[in-house]
Amino acid sequence: MHNPLDASTIIFALLAIFVLWKLRSVLGSRTGSEKEPPQNSFFHRPGNTNDNNDRKVIPLPGAAHPGPAAGSAAPQQGFAQPAAPADRWKGYAAPGSSNAAVLDEIAAMDRGFDLEGFIAGAKTAYEMIVTAFAAGDRQTLRNLLDQDVYENFVTAIAGRESRNEKMKTTLVSIDKVDLEEASLRDQTVQITLRFASKLITATESNAGTIIDGSPEKVVDMIDIWTFARDSRSPDPNWKLVATQTGH
Repeated sequence: MHNPLDASTIIFALLAIFVLWKLRSVLGSRTGSEKEPPQNSFFHRPGNTNDNNDRKVIPLPGAAHPGPAAGSAAPQQGFAQPAAPADRWKGYAAPGSSNAAVLDEIAAMDRGFDLEGFIAGAKTAYEMIVTAFAAGDRQTLRNLLDQDVYENFVTAIAGRESRNEKMKTTLVSIDKVDLEEASLRDQTVQITLRFASKLITATESNAGTIIDGSPEKVVDMIDIWTFARDSRSPDPNWKLVATQTGH
């Protein structure tokens, strides 16, 4: 004959059932139809997913990040955005200068623009272009140069090849990069940089005779290069659109 349940056991059982019911009503249960959290648009760069190597261009860091995703909430009125520091372009553009004003416009238009990162990328592009020109590497040049600049480079390479000459160039160092000019024309951003570098460069004939430069002498070079990008394009890459030798 079983002993009847005592009153305390019944009370505890009822309490446990009540607690479980409350938890379910508060937390709910997964049905399998819940939406996944949205992808972080800051890391998703539309228009830059083409894996075709023939069309890739070397991106300069800080060149472009997409703006807020469509449908995202705009900043609420009445909440002032923090002011950018007056010396945000320190070392490159003086506060109040025309270059600083244009850089402010670029930064306002492109929230991901970072001048230091851009210059780091420009240094990489500088080395790639200098060495590709010496090696006659047309594919690398095509990916990095505007069409007009590319044609000028290729003309020089073809002339060298027709004379059976070979050029060897080694970039020893990039000693300094200065901002010459920043401009915004018809939504096209242009940034001109002055590169102070050291190179070892020599051109030799088919017989191995040095006809220009020296394979041992380090020379100081000043190059003024302009990079450009259409701010309306989803393509984040920049191209070299103009070159000149400085003094």
